[in-house]
Amino acid sequence: MQKITPCLWFDTQGEEAVDFYLSVFKDAKVTDVLRYGEGAPRPKGSVLTMTFEIEGQSFMVLNGGPEYTFNPAISLAVTCKTQEEVDHYWNRLVEGGSPVQCGWLTDKFGVSWQIVPTPLIDMLKDPDKAKAGRVMEAMMKMIKIDIPTLQKAYDGR
Repeated sequence: MQKITPCLWFDTQGEEAVDFYLSVFKDAKVTDVLRYGEGAPRPKGSVLTMTFEIEGQSFMVLNGGPEYTFNPAISLAVTCKTQEEVDHYWNRLVEGGSPVQCGWLTDKFGVSWQIVPTPLIDMLKDPDKAKAGRVMEAMMKMIKIDIPTLQKAYDGR
């Protein structure tokens, strides 16, 4: 069992969000469901909490009411090795949501995500400050990260 599990507070859409996330990620599953009972502030049988895993990482959703909403101060970062992976996760997670900048997006539930290609991180860590600077400059102009464009900047083309 994971020691710390991020909990995502929803009004009533927790189950819908979990279903969506399970459709986006191949290695994902529900691990537990707790439903409201008699005398609860929500209809009996509706989801109180669900725990689920994505790529081995546990998460919990809570249908706790409208008191709290998401903001970009907390985001979920998805590491991708290829442009194909970037495209898949970006295109799926942005459905019904909104693109932001530099690989960030907000999904249709208001959760912020970062779609981060590992080649970007590798280029930014290069000890050659000129190469890393060109990559940073190119990335700052992007919405969805484009690895071939970053590579051109890195190579000075």
